[in-house]
Order: sequence, then structure tokens, then C-alpha cells
Amino acid sequence: MLERLLAYFSKDLAMDLGTANTLIYLRGKGVVLNEPSVVAINQDTHQVIAVGHEARNIIGRHGQRVVTIRPLKDGVIADFEVTSVMIKYFLTKVLRRRQFIRPRLVVAVPTGITSVEKRAVIEASEQAGARHIHLIEEPMGAAIGSGLPVDHPYGNMIVDIGGGTTEVAVISMFAVAYSESVRVAGDEANEAILRYVQRERQMVISEVAAENIKMKIGTAVPLEKPESIDITGKEILTGIPRTFTITDEEVREAMKEPIEAIVEAVKRGLEKTPPDLAGDVHERGFWLAGGGALIRGLDKRLHETTNLKVNIAEDPLTAVVRGAGTIIENIDFYRQVFIS
Repeated sequence: MLERLLAYFSKDLAMDLGTANTLIYLRGKGVVLNEPSVVAINQDTHQVIAVGHEARNIIGRHGQRVVTIRPLKDGVIADFEVTSVMIKYFLTKVLRRRQFIRPRLVVAVPTGITSVEKRAVIEASEQAGARHIHLIEEPMGAAIGSGLPVDHPYGNMIVDIGGGTTEVAVISMFAVAYSESVRVAGDEANEAILRYVQRERQMVISEVAAENIKMKIGTAVPLEKPESIDITGKEILTGIPRTFTITDEEVREAMKEPIEAIVEAVKRGLEKTPPDLAGDVHERGFWLAGGGALIRGLDKRLHETTNLKVNIAEDPLTAVVRGAGTIIENIDFYRQVFIS
């Protein structure tokens, strides 16, 4: 009874703590925050200069005393102290003022997270002011956020392509029947573009520029009409800034390896799925979620490889946090999806 009373008055939250972005869902309001998982710190004073959008905007534009840190690597906490600061900042921004009743929090984490990494997420959330922290696997959040009936006794296959990891899972009756997490996703595609430009064009560009290239002309299959984009970088030999043009064909070649790794992960998922559940996937196809689902032609590339229907979740960028939000709105119904 007391727990229900506390739940009524508290502002319960759900969070997708991602390598690239952190998203927060507020019960009764929906998604209220979507900011880069970046923190800027003064190395001399250890003072936090900026968090989120403000920190991302000064990447590569600050002096030597300031360092920008992405405290999560491959979807898990790499720097505990900085992650705690970041989570506390985001929660405070959402809640705006100190809460008399500490909120409950559902956090989506990668499949295969270790007990040490789980403890780090929980402790960081507790330090940020959460009352009860429940962890769910990211594919479960993505599946619920994509509207899949995870409580039904048939196979729902989800491929969640985030910033640091690609999660492939088959879910049935609130349980993950098969799952695999590969540490190849959006960040790896950005790095592949950086390496390609250095190797083939003898130019250095920023991470932000590489991501911009991926989002604007990155494709997994050839386009009907070729596209290109002008990018400013710095010549490796002379150090002189120069603008050059890169084509969609070049970007596709640059991203070939990470795209192939994602395709192979999906193929392994289909091979290892139990026969009855595989029949359900064959009948209904599978769903793509996460920012990587927005890479043009990826659904077509996966369809060509698997000969299955490939569906893209509505607003794939927020699928995980919306699924976690659905859980916090209906916590008793979804209690079985929590991981210990």
C-alpha cells in the first residue's frame, strides 16, 4: 500500500543510457530529454564545464585545459564518476527541483552486461537520486517500443542498432529466447569513414563531420541517383584546411565492414533461433530500431540477405526509451522483464 502511494506521488522515469545519446521518459509526459552522452571537464580543476548538447558543441573547439569525455563505451559505463555526474545532471534537468519522494527508474542496458557493469549503473543512478532502479535489456525495450506483443507465445525478432552496440534478440512470453550483442554500430561506422578519408583522401576530419557524412549520404545499397557532400578537413601533409567532395559510393565503401558485421549478426540470430520461433519470424519478419535503422537501404540489404520482411520501428531513435517508458507506465504487467 505504501509503495503504491509513493508511486502515485513520485515522478517515475525511464532512461536509455546510450553510448551516443541519453534519453529520458517521464511517466505521464513521454520522452522529455534526448541529449548526447558527453561531458566537458576542466582538467586542471576537475570542474564540469558542460553536459549534453553544450558539451558536444565544443568538441574540438576548446583549449588544452578542457577535455570532452564520452563516459560510456559500447553501451556500458567506462568512467563511473563522470557517468554519475551526467546522469545526475540529466535527472535534475528533467525533475527541475528536488523531489520529496525519490523517483523509480527503469534503465535499458545492453544484452550480456556483466554484474560489475550492472552494479555501476545502479550505483550511478542511486547517487543521482533514484529510489528503485530496475534494469531491462535494450532489445526488450526496443521490442516494446516498436509495439511488438512480447507477452504472446510467438517469436518477435528485434535488431537494435545503437551508437556502441548492435543487439539482436528473439523475444517470446516476456523472455529473451535468443540474444547477441556485437560491439559494432553507429560509432564504428563513423570511425570507418574517418579512416577511409585519411587513407584515400589524405585528409583529417572531425567525428562530428564523419557522423554528418553518414547521416546525409550514408547508404547500405547503391542509390538510384548518386549523391555527394562537401566537407572541410585538414590535409595530413601540410595541415592546411581544405574543402573536398565525397560521394555516396565512397561512403558506402567506407562503411562496408561495419554494415557486413551487422548483417552477419542478424544471420547468426536467425540460425540460432529455436525452430518454432524461427517459423514465427519467417511469417512476420523482424524489426529494426535504434539510430542505425535510419541508414538508408539497410532494410533492403537485410531483406536481400535473409529474404524476410524487414520492418523499421516508428521513430527508431526513441524506440528503446519509449519501451522502457511503457514499462514504467505499466510496471506490474511488465515486471517479468526486469533482469536481476
